[in-house]
Amino acid sequence: MNKRIFAIAAHPDDIEFMMAGTLVMLGRLGWELHYMNVANGSCGSATMDPAKTAAVRSEEARAAARELGAVWHEPLVEDLQIYYRPELVARLGAVIRQVKPEILLTPSLQDYMEDHVNTARLALTATFSQGMPNFQTIPPAPVVSQSVAMYHALPYGLHDQLGDPVHADLYVNVESVMDVKLRALGCHRSQKEWLDVSQGIDSYLVTMQDMSAAMGKLSTRFRYAEGWRQHLHLGLGPAGWDPLALTLKQDVHIAKTRSRS
Repeated sequence: MNKRIFAIAAHPDDIEFMMAGTLVMLGRLGWELHYMNVANGSCGSATMDPAKTAAVRSEEARAAARELGAVWHEPLVEDLQIYYRPELVARLGAVIRQVKPEILLTPSLQDYMEDHVNTARLALTATFSQGMPNFQTIPPAPVVSQSVAMYHALPYGLHDQLGDPVHADLYVNVESVMDVKLRALGCHRSQKEWLDVSQGIDSYLVTMQDMSAAMGKLSTRFRYAEGWRQHLHLGLGPAGWDPLALTLKQDVHIAKTRSRS
């Protein structure tokens, strides 16, 4: 069975902005890729109603997942309904037990938007509980006894919710897959108008390139990069285990050393 990596983000297009390059790099090495947005994107339009918006954005996300070579998983809630609550942990936990990832990619725990932060918290608890038979998922799924390395992406905009810059522990060189990132993000056609209106982003494709270049500059090594911080291993896997660095080797730059024991 191929090793599996699972990217879990809040909304359609979040993965493409901050995580997709790392996914594709591992996919080219034979890893099985999985892709999920917890919310369906229902609030991401100024012209369509929520149901239509969710339908359009789900199809865009499916297309993006195909572009990345990833298995798409259905969202669980509408936008702005990603709350840290038992039912949502149980539902996400069922998906994680079914996928059985070795690497889990999630949003930052410090981010301007609560949907992003709560997605990271939900993914952590859902993964932490994967081996607990007394925690019942919805629907029920068998427990999993497998180590998982969890990595948090840098926040959108590369700053936390208080405006302070956030730096990564490690950076992945994504220059060779930027064309795939651009094609995948380009699948989210409905978002050009919405981001123009809601956030003043003239071109979401240019914005993604600019952030990837900014992370490349932070790496001091690469032209385009994605930055990651690894979650503490306790309850997830062995100390010192860093499968991203072990797998991608020369395409990873460790920005700082920290004890994981």
